[in-house]
Amino acid sequence: MPLLVMKFGGTSVADLARIRNAAEKVRREVANGYDVIVIVSAMSGKTNELVGWVGETSPFYDAREYDAVVSSGENVTAGLMALTLQEMDVPARSWQGWQVPLRTSSAHGAARIEEIPRANIDAKFAEGMKVAVVAGFQGISPEGRITTLGRGGSDTTAVAFAAAFEAERCDIYTDVDGVYTTDPRICDQARKLNRIAFEEMLELASLGAKVLQTRSVELAMRYNVRLRVLSSFEDQTEGAGTLVCAEEEIMESKVVSGVAYSRDEAEVTLVSVADRPGIAAAIFGPLADAGVNVDMIVQNISEEGRTDMTFSCPVDQVARAEKAMKDARDRGEINFHDLVADTAVCKISVVGIGMRSHAGVAARMFRALAEEGINIKVITTSEIKISVLVDRKYMELAVQALHDAFELEKVA
Repeated sequence: MPLLVMKFGGTSVADLARIRNAAEKVRREVANGYDVIVIVSAMSGKTNELVGWVGETSPFYDAREYDAVVSSGENVTAGLMALTLQEMDVPARSWQGWQVPLRTSSAHGAARIEEIPRANIDAKFAEGMKVAVVAGFQGISPEGRITTLGRGGSDTTAVAFAAAFEAERCDIYTDVDGVYTTDPRICDQARKLNRIAFEEMLELASLGAKVLQTRSVELAMRYNVRLRVLSSFEDQTEGAGTLVCAEEEIMESKVVSGVAYSRDEAEVTLVSVADRPGIAAAIFGPLADAGVNVDMIVQNISEEGRTDMTFSCPVDQVARAEKAMKDARDRGEINFHDLVADTAVCKISVVGIGMRSHAGVAARMFRALAEEGINIKVITTSEIKISVLVDRKYMELAVQALHDAFELEKVA
């Protein structure tokens, strides 16, 4: 039998009525001749509640017990989904991560998938099971303990199963009907994309788009798993949703496919750093050790042996970055006069595989921002992306201006 993977997020299984709605979509695919692996998240809000309970019980909790608690939300959903399908006369069974088994590393709270053996689920399909309902977000460590994959890990679970079982496609059902050129809540001209390349989706996901978890897109690109993003709350017609696929499947694309933003960014500058060989390693090594996620980096031209080093990071990591830098200075590893943090900035990015073969994208982007009086603080580029740091108060204006400048409301 051909096989599909269908993943339902928390809002799609928020209550029994929505679980029945999701189960009906699964039943239709079974009627179309597919065996189906369903990956489910916890019911909307449940994981946050469980995390809160762990924090109240033990502020300095054991990560192994944290995983045991927070993984339980997916177990409930998987059981309810299997029961609902059985009531529809669809042979279904729920599976927890350890029953598959989905083998992971021992990094509790942020485990990596290492292997998904097919034997147990394949045997049940051979016996007549039509749907395997698998609890997402969880696995089992080499020590036999329950692990979790980090927030949004059910997307990664779904893609990993699609790769392991050579699924025809992996459908991600969520509360939006596809991937848009930008956030429709900010720009009413935003347009749903019919197709988007893996690389573009990976950039958009890492730059702030919340439709898919970054790790899931990385995995899909590595194993060439065709992803489709769909709404749980709409009937699916031909061409519904957005297909995330290899670049070769897209006949012609616009130069820029989308505009992404990340609201909670900060700009940190080390003023008058001693400029010497190894200074970058001396700065960014301690930041990495402190768990600071550094993104954009700019170093000024050296003058009289001193330079300024600027980088961006999530705003909630600024205190950690400040401590790491001051500790490094106290240890004599680096020498700087001052540390200045601006926590009122945001990152705006344009993304598109068409940039590889078209010149002038940066000039067009900068001109559009200049015409709106928006000053650029930091710039970084890659082969298919240009990102800038600007004052957060201009975020929505910048997104709209760039969406208009690249005429993203128009079909290629």
